[in-house]
Amino acid sequence: MRLSFNMKFNQGLNGILDTNAKMNRAQDQLTKQTRILTPADDPAASAKVLGLDQSIEQVDQYQNNSVLLKNNLALEETVFTNMRQSMDRARTLTIASGNGAYTAEDRQAVAQEMKNIQVELLDLMNTRNAEGGYIFAGFQDKTQPYVLNPASGEYEFQGDDGQKALQISPTIVLPGNDSGKLVFDDVNGRYKTTAAVISSGGATAAEINMVDQSRFDNFYKQNYDSLTPANNDFNVVLTAPSNYEIQRDGVPLVPPVTGTFTPGEAINFQGLAITIEGAAAVPGQVDFSLQPPEKKNILTTLGEFITALEDPTIDISGFNEAISDSLSQISASSTKIDSFLSTIGGRVNVLDSVFGTNEDLTINNKSYRADLAEVDYAAAITEITKQEIALEAISATFTKVSGVSLFDYIR
Repeated sequence: MRLSFNMKFNQGLNGILDTNAKMNRAQDQLTKQTRILTPADDPAASAKVLGLDQSIEQVDQYQNNSVLLKNNLALEETVFTNMRQSMDRARTLTIASGNGAYTAEDRQAVAQEMKNIQVELLDLMNTRNAEGGYIFAGFQDKTQPYVLNPASGEYEFQGDDGQKALQISPTIVLPGNDSGKLVFDDVNGRYKTTAAVISSGGATAAEINMVDQSRFDNFYKQNYDSLTPANNDFNVVLTAPSNYEIQRDGVPLVPPVTGTFTPGEAINFQGLAITIEGAAAVPGQVDFSLQPPEKKNILTTLGEFITALEDPTIDISGFNEAISDSLSQISASSTKIDSFLSTIGGRVNVLDSVFGTNEDLTINNKSYRADLAEVDYAAAITEITKQEIALEAISATFTKVSGVSLFDYIR
């Protein structure tokens, strides 16, 4: 077969190009640190690598969500901790104000410090996060959650009860905030009864005093009926010669609550001290009812107590009632905050656990991906060196072969 110049040239050129392509491929593998440059290099491994890359990116997003969520919860925890300290101070001042030796000037001083505490709590309840959103406003984080209503004198909630949640794993979603409506507004005020009313008989006066708030609170929770108001009515029935029986809407209690009645001596009932005056009180009846539960936030409660502190005309009974209301509300609000602090701790524990699991998952995925696609540096360098030597040999051979002609044979 006759070899033309073009045939020799093309064969030599193809050899050089093929060898150069192999060397470039090995260099690309080394530069990109992967042995799979195109899906055609290893279709099965390429598909697995794509799935692993997607999983790694997804887990990275979960980790970013976890960091953001933990920062938000840390801010909320700090706010709650500072609020608890302020509430403890408010409780101390409330108890101290009940000192009978306090003058009007002393009460004014307490009122001024209470105002400072109220301002501090308002500021904390309107805390913003790093993005400028109000953390206790629910979904309405651009709206200030607590503002004073000048008409009523109460602090009103302007947000909603939403919780912004973030996904930290394929199946776990955790809220990163708590609505002020749930934390601060959904707090019951002090459980009370109505004033005693003499409905029959010759009693000259009747009074109900709270002597054991905790006992009465338990009784209230077990017996208050929001569906049938009549079930909240109680009667102290006085019968001759000197007995009493406490009934519920005219029906004796089970077991019966009875005893001996003496005018001026307190009848103790579920934390209440019921005192009825008058020698002609028997026979007769005194009625009272369980007041409907009232929800209010700590800001409004402190405002009401400040008003009582600054009122020079308030009597001892009214002031003691204000103290009781304030102490009960402060305790209930503190308990509510403690409860949410516990939930934050639980969420942080879950966050830490899931974060560690995601880190382990990322390490495993990256290790598997490396086994599938990562280049073998020693093999790649060896391949480059081999192809360089081959390229040099082909180039030298091509030069010699291309220089041979019929005229050289003739000579």
